[in-house]
Amino acid sequence: MGMAQALGDETPFTMLAASEIFSLEMSKTEALTQAFRRSIGVRIKDETELIEGEVVEIIIERPAQGQGAKSGIILLKTTDMEAKYNLGTKMIEALNKEKVQSGDVIAIDKASGKISKLGRSLSRSHDYDAMGAMARFVQCPQGELQKRKEVVHTVSLHEIDVINSRSQGFLALFAGDTGEIKSEVREQIDTKVSEWRGEGKADIVPGVLFIDEVHMLDIECFSFLNRALESDLAPVMVLATNRGITTIRGTNYKSPHGIPIDLLDRLLIIPTKEYSESEITRILHIRCEEEDVEMSEEAKTMLTKIGKLTSLRYAIHMITVASLVSQKRQATEVDVDDIKKVYSLFVDVKRSTEFLTAYQSQFLFSEVQEKEEEEEDEEGDASMEEEEEE
Repeated sequence: MGMAQALGDETPFTMLAASEIFSLEMSKTEALTQAFRRSIGVRIKDETELIEGEVVEIIIERPAQGQGAKSGIILLKTTDMEAKYNLGTKMIEALNKEKVQSGDVIAIDKASGKISKLGRSLSRSHDYDAMGAMARFVQCPQGELQKRKEVVHTVSLHEIDVINSRSQGFLALFAGDTGEIKSEVREQIDTKVSEWRGEGKADIVPGVLFIDEVHMLDIECFSFLNRALESDLAPVMVLATNRGITTIRGTNYKSPHGIPIDLLDRLLIIPTKEYSESEITRILHIRCEEEDVEMSEEAKTMLTKIGKLTSLRYAIHMITVASLVSQKRQATEVDVDDIKKVYSLFVDVKRSTEFLTAYQSQFLFSEVQEKEEEEEDEEGDASMEEEEEE
């Protein structure tokens, strides 16, 4: 997420858990394609004609019988010029909806007829003794009334795909159920986007695609990723896994992190190291502040040692429970005794493993116990055979 924000404000960021791909009602490659295209933004530049000025006067003429179309005139001015515009029924309704009155600075989009209220003119600020907090004063616009303004929209390629997919329509964007999109639709969109890029109407914004638990992907998905990364429209891809040398899903081969070697070769592998004692202390201090837990320095030192011996997660989980123990004895801060009590009540992975190893024969469905019995039987059979031979 930090990488996406560092690349720019409107850079797309997509997060995906590898196991999600197998639970969706679409093919694996389609799910990955959609994730890729969600991570690629298109910055579309659009020029619109605006009429921007301060309202001097609005005159609306209503028919005498109360029936028929309304008509009217609006007088707008800038620091350099003043102009009069005739108003139709729709424009009158839009002005009434925005509650436009003389002294307001407005902008009218010529193409759509949309009216935007920019604020009150500074020259009218003395007309009111008391103003609300929402009141906004702006300078009277300069130059000509009619201006050309560049508007920039950023959308992802996937959003363009969904909007242009006839079977789905743009409402699928809100529902989230976009289904499979035909490759022909994507090809047409890619051609159009490349045309816009050539004309200078659009820019491509490569985003960041983050795939968590990547060892859950199978060999077909890895083959697709290999091909997708060669594309011109590929985002920055970040893969995360906590597996060592393990079997590649869908094959009998083993490889580092469960990722094929040809894909690993394309990646920059970031090594992770254990936290130092000072770093663990700092993290625990921040965590205590976040959870509003007052803790003595001795308790923090003990918690740091526990974090070093066991794991940082176990030490972090102890903070809240130790705080509840201290509250029960009506103390203002967590002390060493609270940490000791919590440490005795809740075991970490290492102690849990030791306990299981010591008492595994007493647990149900113990494989180790079965193996031991088999070995004993084999030893017994061997000794019987030896006796017979003798």
